[in-house]
Amino acid sequence: MKLSLLIPVYNEERTLDMIFDKVFAIGESPLIDELEVIAVDDCSKDNSFNLLKKYEADGKIRLFRHEKNQGKGAAIRTAVSNATGDYVVFQDADLEYDPQDLLKMLDYAVKNNVDVLYGSRFLGKKTSPLGKFHYFVNAGLTTLSNLFTGLSLTDMETCYKMFKGEVLKEINIEEDRFGLEPEITAKTAKICAAKNLIIKEFPISYNPRKSDEGKKIGAKDGLRAVYIILKYGFFE
Repeated sequence: MKLSLLIPVYNEERTLDMIFDKVFAIGESPLIDELEVIAVDDCSKDNSFNLLKKYEADGKIRLFRHEKNQGKGAAIRTAVSNATGDYVVFQDADLEYDPQDLLKMLDYAVKNNVDVLYGSRFLGKKTSPLGKFHYFVNAGLTTLSNLFTGLSLTDMETCYKMFKGEVLKEINIEEDRFGLEPEITAKTAKICAAKNLIIKEFPISYNPRKSDEGKKIGAKDGLRAVYIILKYGFFE
């Protein structure tokens, strides 16, 4: 089993070493025969790219760089085009998500022949790991997305989206920024419906960071998400 981790990076020098330690650790699991780590530096202004080059020189990652900052969606698009894993999953370069959860997700996906598996930050939890405002924004966007996709997701905006490699390759990612999340969900729903593929959710942990700690998504991205949901769910 080959697992590809796609990591978009933009100004994450403070957390890169820590997240890569966690990422490389899961490669020791007997579940994974080969771990392919693909990092895309989205024209970072800090020392992120130099740190990434050291990992590349050691043969631990495959590294690509955008000469102009384009956004998370564009970085994921570049990574997807170069991924070769049986399963492919997205991983942020901060510490909000725990890569150990990916082993649980992969085990579940393989045993149940799941084609697409979303890691939900809310499934099975009595309280939200997000603040009230962000929780209601996320819940509203997920509910709106579900209305158009016919899915019953609890966390459309999650980073942890795991795909069989051949399924992800069929999705044409057009959004450059955080609109990636509703876009890829809408297109995934259509492919799964057309081909009778299995899409599920799996509970994961989450440790949110604040804007002063480097969190980049904002109010404009929330408004953009509404537009994207309508665009791909209603007009197309």
